[in-house]
Amino acid sequence: MSHTYPEISFRQIAIVTGVSILVMTIAAFIAEGTTIGNLFVENNAETTTMNILASAMLFRFGVFSWLVILICDVLAAWGLYIFLRPVNKSLSLLTAWFRLIYVVILATALLYLFDVLLITKGADNYLAAWGTDLLQAQVLLSMNGFYQAWSIGLIIFGIHILGLGYLILRSAYVPNYWGVLLIIAGIGYLLTNCIDLLIPGYKDIKKILEWIFIIPMLAEVGLGFWLLLKKNIRPVSVGNEQII
Repeated sequence: MSHTYPEISFRQIAIVTGVSILVMTIAAFIAEGTTIGNLFVENNAETTTMNILASAMLFRFGVFSWLVILICDVLAAWGLYIFLRPVNKSLSLLTAWFRLIYVVILATALLYLFDVLLITKGADNYLAAWGTDLLQAQVLLSMNGFYQAWSIGLIIFGIHILGLGYLILRSAYVPNYWGVLLIIAGIGYLLTNCIDLLIPGYKDIKKILEWIFIIPMLAEVGLGFWLLLKKNIRPVSVGNEQII
């Protein structure tokens, strides 16, 4: 006996995508604003290690927040692909793949945080084998590995955001200003993280660029709200693309 199931509606896709983006934003604030980002002290192995040991549960909650971000990123990639497929199916698929590649890189980066969890969980055993200096150095190395890998992933994410902005500009059912802001944000992601990779000594330039692009970089959050609140979104095909 065969069963048929209703297709998910365009409105439902918009809601899932919007919720995913907003939940991801909250989780990112928790991960970097209140947990892991607060515990990590750049170039200070002793303070970073002491902070993590003293706030082990906070660090674990930060790692959990990153896992939530991973799941939301996958949902956002899926939802944005379907949402923008009427504009250009091939480019929408390519844009989604860039986000999924970013997810894979971020997942790999999280392995560094799991290393920190293992080291700090068995701190007494590792301390006896390695000594204080080596244990603290390993914690700092793993934390730096996470942030460096994440920064590389954000270069790929910047390409995704550029593609997203272009698709929105070509669409007839999403306001163009979201596309403009996302393209500027994509450029911001590329510049700041390429500088971090190619000329890591110029941290001040990176911080200046982050401040310059801070508003455009929040454009995806605004798009998430728009998708969640906009009730009458009518997809329009471009060229020979088919509306879902």
